[in-house]
Amino acid sequence: MANAELLAQWFPDAPAKAPGLRGQSVFYRNLEEQLDTRRAEQAVFYMRTSEPAPGSIDFSTLDFLGLTHSGLIRQPFLDELAAHPKFRLGAGGSRLLNGNSAYIEEAEAIIANFHEADTALLFHSGFEANVAIMLSIPRPGDAIVYDELVHASLHEGMQGSMAPCKMSFRHNDVDSFRETLVQVRESQPRIKEGKNSVLVVLESMYSMDGDVAPLKELLQVADELFPEGNAQFLVDEAHTTGVYGRQGRGFVDYIGVAHKVAIRMHTYGKAMACTGAAVVCKAPVRDTLINFARGFMYSTAPSFPMVAAIRAGYKLLMTNQTQHLQDQIQNLVRHFFRALEMNPVWEEASDEGMLKIPNMEDWESKTHVTHVVPIMTRQRYTVYLCWHLQLSGINCFPIDYPVVPRGMNRLRVVFHAHNTEAEVEKLASCLCEWATEMMEIEESRDKGRLPGAARQVIDVKAAKR
Repeated sequence: MANAELLAQWFPDAPAKAPGLRGQSVFYRNLEEQLDTRRAEQAVFYMRTSEPAPGSIDFSTLDFLGLTHSGLIRQPFLDELAAHPKFRLGAGGSRLLNGNSAYIEEAEAIIANFHEADTALLFHSGFEANVAIMLSIPRPGDAIVYDELVHASLHEGMQGSMAPCKMSFRHNDVDSFRETLVQVRESQPRIKEGKNSVLVVLESMYSMDGDVAPLKELLQVADELFPEGNAQFLVDEAHTTGVYGRQGRGFVDYIGVAHKVAIRMHTYGKAMACTGAAVVCKAPVRDTLINFARGFMYSTAPSFPMVAAIRAGYKLLMTNQTQHLQDQIQNLVRHFFRALEMNPVWEEASDEGMLKIPNMEDWESKTHVTHVVPIMTRQRYTVYLCWHLQLSGINCFPIDYPVVPRGMNRLRVVFHAHNTEAEVEKLASCLCEWATEMMEIEESRDKGRLPGAARQVIDVKAAKR
C-alpha cells in the first residue's frame, strides 16, 4: 500500500519556474509561464510511477470487468495470434494505401454484427474517433447541440467542425435540451426547413459524475421538434461498453434504442482491456469518415496485435464469459451503498456535507447502478480524503480542475468485478472513519489541526524542502 513518502512524490509542491529562467530562451520561458498558471492553482498534472501502490485495493483503474486484473483476456488473445502464425507486426501504411487487410475488415464486421449495426470503423483511440466524427460529419450549415459535460475529445473536435452553430444544454437536463433545440430551429432557417441537420452529442455515462444520460427522453424531444429526422444522435459509449446491455453491448442497447441512434462510439481501453475504438453506424457515416476524417485518412492502420486483442475481447463477450462480471459490479456497488447507510456515522456525515454521493440517491429503486461513484466533500478536503484512503490501502484519486469545473473537485471511486464485498466494506468504513475525524476537527475550531494522514504527508514534504 502507499506510504507518506510515496504520496509526497505523487502530490509534490509546485513552485513557479518561469521567474528562474530570466535571460534564457523565451521559447522555454513562455512554456513555463503557461505551466505556472496551473501550478498556482494546484492544477498541474504529473505522471505517477508505482501506481497503484503494490498491495493496495484497486478502486481507481478503468479495468471495469477485471479482464486485465484476472488475465481472462490473455488466452483468447494468444489463441488469436496462434491462429495466424505468419501475422505481420506492423500495418505498413494507412488503410487507404496499403495498410488495410481482410483481418481488419472481418473484425469490423464482427463488431457491427455484435452491436446490431450496419457497419463499423476502427480507430486507434476513442479520442481520435470522437475528433474524427466532429470534424467530418457535421456539414456547413449544420448545428451541434451537446451536453455541457461531454468529453474533452468532443470539444477538441468541435473546435474545428464546419458546423457554424454549436450550442450546449445543461447536463442531463431535458427541459434545457428542448429549449436549446428550439433555439437552434428558430435561428437556423435551413435546419428548420429540413435542408440541414442537428447532431446531438452526449455520453451514455459520464465518467466524472457516474450518471447516465436520459437518452430516451432526449430522443423523444428530438423526434417531436424534428419529425423529419434531421436531428440525429452521437452517443459516446466509452464507459458503458462491456458493462451495460446484453452481453455488454452498451447503454444504447440496454435501453433498447439502438435503431434510433445514428452513431455510437465504443472504446476498448477500459472494460475490454485492449486498445482502440470503433464507430458503429450506417454506411454513409462510415464512408464520410473514410473520405473526410483526416485523422483516419493519414494514420497508419491498426496493427495486427491491436485488432487481435479487440477480437479476443469480443469473443469473451459473445460467449457470455463476462455476464457474471457485469452482475458482480452491480452487486458490489449496491453492497457499498448498503454498507454506508448501515454505518452509524453516514447520516451525520451526509447531513453535515462532509461526505456526499450524488448518484447514491434513490439507489434501491434503480434497476441499474453505475460503476463510477464520485465522493464529494469540502473542496479543500478532497486531497486529505485521498491521502487517508491511500494510507489505508485503498487506491483512488481526486479529480480536479481542469478535468472538472472549478469548485467541483471530487474523489472518483471505480468499482470492478474483481473487487470483493470485504474490500467494499473497508472502503465504506474508511470513508466514515475519515468523516468522523474531520467533523471532530471542525468541532474543535482548531484551524491549525490537520487530519492524521495529511499530517504525515505534509511532514514528509517539509522534511524535503
